[in-house]
Amino acid sequence: MLAIHGGKPLRNVAAEPWPSWPVWNDVDRSRLVQVLDSGIWSYSGPAEQACLQWLDNYFAPCRSLLVANGTVSLQLALEALDIGYGDEVIVPGLTWQATAAAVVDVNAIPILVDVKSDTWCLDPELCEAAITEKTKAIIVVHLYGCTTDMDAIMDIAKRHHLYVIEDAAHKHGGQWRNQKAGTIGDIGSFSLQLSKVLTCGEGGILLTKEDRLWERLESLRNCGRRSRNAIFDATGGQYGQEGNFIQSGNYRLSDFQSAVLLGQCERLDMQNEIRAQNAAYLDELLRTCPAITPMRTDIRETKKVYFNYSFNYNPDELGIPTDTFRKALSAELGFKVEPSNQPLNDCSLYRPLTKRRYAISKEYLAQIDPARFSLPVCHDIFKRTSVMFHHKILLAGPADMEIISEACKKIAAHKDEFRH
Repeated sequence: MLAIHGGKPLRNVAAEPWPSWPVWNDVDRSRLVQVLDSGIWSYSGPAEQACLQWLDNYFAPCRSLLVANGTVSLQLALEALDIGYGDEVIVPGLTWQATAAAVVDVNAIPILVDVKSDTWCLDPELCEAAITEKTKAIIVVHLYGCTTDMDAIMDIAKRHHLYVIEDAAHKHGGQWRNQKAGTIGDIGSFSLQLSKVLTCGEGGILLTKEDRLWERLESLRNCGRRSRNAIFDATGGQYGQEGNFIQSGNYRLSDFQSAVLLGQCERLDMQNEIRAQNAAYLDELLRTCPAITPMRTDIRETKKVYFNYSFNYNPDELGIPTDTFRKALSAELGFKVEPSNQPLNDCSLYRPLTKRRYAISKEYLAQIDPARFSLPVCHDIFKRTSVMFHHKILLAGPADMEIISEACKKIAAHKDEFRH
């Protein structure tokens, strides 16, 4: 009997708990105390400078900045590229709501585009079909364990003279053709929120190769102040006078957060390697399971990174609804199994029409209404095929991956239980 129906689960999590997240140790505690004792609790302290040095080396040739979170990192990226009212920005329809919310926060228009069913990332052909004379940028999202086809996206952007922003909140350390995610487009954006593979609780990273953009971003994150070496104004030209600043706000990171982040940076590659090895093994195991198709593996993705592990499930094959399958899998394994993010054209957390600040005109409200977009693949993924769980599970061992596979096979073998 299945655990969901009162049977014995395959995993007794009280006796054999799954790995926990986040991971920290006494070195992290010591670094926090050092910040406390230093009295430099705000920004640009020793811990932040140490983090920036690590990030600059890790993401070379890009330069890095640290900001308050992964939502404002996207907003600042758009502002640095001078994207605003009336401009259109292409956004994949399957992503966390902040990717599109950042676009409306600068009064631009998110154009929601469907995704590929085998990667859940932006469909390049549909992306190109959505381009108009108002399109200024494409935001790609490297989702869960997959990377967007950056060859196709960069080709499209070059031919149509568009900016590319990489929302790499799920891909810290991942690589496409040996280039790190976030370093391929014009600006890379990362979240450091608690659930991410690189975290300091809350925070964000911005990357760019261009000095002009770095100066703009540094000023935008710091209340409009120019950095000591800044020479560019809001339009990309020279500052006219010594006191010529940019309108902005405070989007900085504290030195406490930077102290926590430094330890996480030092663990990143080791943890990514463990997750990637376990995910590859689990892919192999799940290929033998009824009704399950692992996500497509692209040989151009030269270093895999997993925020969540995901796969496609076919409910027609077993006659078990996908939501029921996820609950049954959860009961067997003792951890939360979830669907993908909600499609942005019908997402409970993406409701731009409820916010008065966007009521610039009736025309603009109609343009940002997410319901005007059709996203059939996104809806099929969310409602019918998506199964995923948090990356901390991939920090377990190969034997634990075998238990996950066994649970899937157990559900298939007991499918008749659901008929009653």
